[in-house]
Amino acid sequence: MNRTLVPLALVPVLLFAAGCGSATQTATPSPEATVITETADPAEPSSTPTPTPSAATAALLPPTSTKEIEVDRAVSTQPIVTGARFAEHQGFDRVVIDLKGELPGYRARWVSELVQDGSGDKLDVKGGAYLQLTITPAVAHTEAGQSTWKGGPIFQAQLGNVQNVVKVGDFEGVVSVGVVLDRKAPFRVLEQKSPNRLVVDISH
Repeated sequence: MNRTLVPLALVPVLLFAAGCGSATQTATPSPEATVITETADPAEPSSTPTPTPSAATAALLPPTSTKEIEVDRAVSTQPIVTGARFAEHQGFDRVVIDLKGELPGYRARWVSELVQDGSGDKLDVKGGAYLQLTITPAVAHTEAGQSTWKGGPIFQAQLGNVQNVVKVGDFEGVVSVGVVLDRKAPFRVLEQKSPNRLVVDISH
C-alpha cells in the first residue's frame, strides 16, 4: 500500500493532546496532528499472522487523550455511511467509517451504555467502556430506504481493546456508531480523504 504523510502546515486535522476526563472540546489542530493520505486503508486486516505496519501507520504513536471531541460542519448534501472496518496496530486499534460524499460533522463521547437511536432500546453488548461516534448530517440508507451499511448491528472485532463495533442508529440525519472497549483508553479522530472517511484510533 502506498501512503504519504501530508505536512501539518498544509492539511489541518483534529488531534488532541494528552489528558484525562470527559470535558467536551471544540477540535483545534495540535502539534501532534497528522493526516494520512492513502490509496488503501491501513485498517484493512492483513492475511499474514504478523503484518508489517505501513510507514504511515507506524509513524503514529498511540493516542494520549480521553477527552471528548466535537466538530461542527455544514455540507451541501448529506454524506452516506457505507460501512465500518477495523484492525489492530502497534499500540492501538483503528476503526474506519467509510463515507460517500463530503466529510460531515461528528462527536465522539463516552456513554454508559449503547442505546439504539429512535427506539431507545438498549443494545445487548457488554464491555468495560463505550465510545460513541455520532455523525451528522449523514445517512446510512438510500432514498428508497435500503441500508448502505450492510450487516450488523453488532460486528465482532476482538482486537487489543476494541471488542465490538456497533451500528447504533440511522435516524433523522444522524448516524451513530458505538465502539465497545475492554477498557476506557485514550483515543483520537482523524479525517482522511480520497475516499473520505473518519478514523477512530483507540489505545490498547
